[in-house]
Amino acid sequence: MTLIICPGIHPPELTESFVESIKKTIGERKYLIFPSEESGPYSAIAILQWLKIHYPSPLDAPPLSFISFSAGVVGSMGAAIAWQLQGGRINNFIAFDGWGMPLIGNFPLYRVSHDRFTHYTSALLGGGKKGFYVDPEVEHLTLWRSPDTCRGWYIISPGLKTRCSLLEYLNSRC
Repeated sequence: MTLIICPGIHPPELTESFVESIKKTIGERKYLIFPSEESGPYSAIAILQWLKIHYPSPLDAPPLSFISFSAGVVGSMGAAIAWQLQGGRINNFIAFDGWGMPLIGNFPLYRVSHDRFTHYTSALLGGGKKGFYVDPEVEHLTLWRSPDTCRGWYIISPGLKTRCSLLEYLNSRC
C-alpha cells in the first residue's frame, strides 16, 4: 500500500517528524509526500498532477491511502475523488484537523482532531464514524509534528469509544 501524505501550510520539518513517528508503528511502506512548500496543498489539481508524476495511469497504480493535514485536506480530498473517477483505487482517506472541510467520497473516510470540539463540529460535515480526537487537547501543529505524544478517544461508533494512542488508531486504519 502507498501512503500519500498531504501536509498543510507549515515548515516541512513538521511533516518529516510526522512520517518518522508513524513509520515506527505502521511500518515501512511507500510514503509519497506532497511538496506543499512548492505548491499550495489546497489545490486538488496540483496534487493530482503530482500523483500522475508517480503513477501516470491511475488504472495501473496500487491502491492509495491518503493522510492529510489542515489545508492539505482541502486539496487532497478533491484529488482523491478525481483519482477514483479516473479509475484509481483509494483504500482510505484520513483527515487530520480538516476543520470545516466536508469529507464525502466513495471510500472509507476518517477524521482525526486535536480536540473534542473540532472533532464533533467537523463530523457534522462527514468523515466516517470511526474517528479519533486527542484528549487532553493539543495545539493544532502538535497533532501533526508529534503524533507519538497524542492520546485520546477512538470513536468506534456513535456512543462507543475507547481510549488509545493516536499511533494505535492509525495502525488500525492503515
